[in-house]
Amino acid sequence: MKTIKYLMMAAVALMTAMSFTACSDDDNDNSSNYQKYQQEVTNMVNKQKKNDKVILLVAFGSTWEQAYDTFEKVVDDYKANFSGWDVYLSFSSIECINNARAGENVAPKDYYDPEHWLNAIGQAGYKQIVVQSLQVIPGEEYRNVRDSYVKNFMNNKNGNFTTAYLKSLDRNVVIGTPLMAEEEDAEALAKVLNKESDIKAAVAEGIVAFMGHGNPEGYDYYGGNIRYVQLEQYLRAINENYYVGTVDMEQTLVDDVLDHISGGNFTYQVGAITMDVTYNANPTMKAQLYPLMSIAGDHAHNDMADEEDEESWYSMFNAVGIETAAYETTFKEACWKKYQAGDDYIPALAERSAVRKLWMNHTKDAIEKLGTEEALSTPTTAPDEE
Repeated sequence: MKTIKYLMMAAVALMTAMSFTACSDDDNDNSSNYQKYQQEVTNMVNKQKKNDKVILLVAFGSTWEQAYDTFEKVVDDYKANFSGWDVYLSFSSIECINNARAGENVAPKDYYDPEHWLNAIGQAGYKQIVVQSLQVIPGEEYRNVRDSYVKNFMNNKNGNFTTAYLKSLDRNVVIGTPLMAEEEDAEALAKVLNKESDIKAAVAEGIVAFMGHGNPEGYDYYGGNIRYVQLEQYLRAINENYYVGTVDMEQTLVDDVLDHISGGNFTYQVGAITMDVTYNANPTMKAQLYPLMSIAGDHAHNDMADEEDEESWYSMFNAVGIETAAYETTFKEACWKKYQAGDDYIPALAERSAVRKLWMNHTKDAIEKLGTEEALSTPTTAPDEE
């Protein structure tokens, strides 16, 4: 299985490269590219702007065509359900943006980070701004969106906005939270997933195991990791054939999920929360795997479904005698434009209309905060010091 350490090493390398400030040709190229991309986003906003209110969707990103089509469906759904609002989509992963631009896996496609979008949104003079996270839990990516991108925008980091405009944004900027921001969200998601026809059929015949992402235990930013455990408990209250694991969390990796299937008493220690859970041995020798992620990208196709990787979920389930399917043929809402009915498919969360409604409920909750003390303020509105 592709381990997280390589991703962390790549991220450190990228951050180190971006941290150099000495003048060089590379610095000039980066500055030139930044301005080029900013102009491209600004042109798109100026061309597409129809309203004074905007929703900026923020996803981690991907380089899979199926994921691109899923994101397009999410945008279309938001436009259909939020009349009077303009809707745009950004990627928070610079690596995904660069790889998509380079044409990894499919034809090249341009995506942009929230900073470029927020700069363009501000320059276009939008009066109300909702930044909606498409993350599943409030982890590292959500922290970056909330505490870096939006904060820098409100602080006028790049000096793009007048004091008058910033003052007009006071209490007119809000952030929509991830899918499972609170425990009650985990309960709501469990109920929705259990009603999905393909999942309901699979769990009636055997094990259904969901693969989430998670954060390393030392980086449990907002207590979001516990949501996976809570989701599993709410699902298992409905049917004990449900299991939830992650790519990146101790105690919920694939070998832990297999241990849970074998039965026993387990203690979860997630941040400051301790949970004692008892699993009855599950004799079922059949399983269906699903990604617990907004889109089906690298993790779904490689860490979960790769038949040639001995450490994929698919291979490890089969190695202990559980007949496993990582693809299925009964999903009815496929967003992938090249999908043909009956083809093997990996359905992700954002492809399910009922799950998209949960994200949109978070957006509606955020909109209700506009004009209240729960919305964001700018430094220009703070009381002057005496």
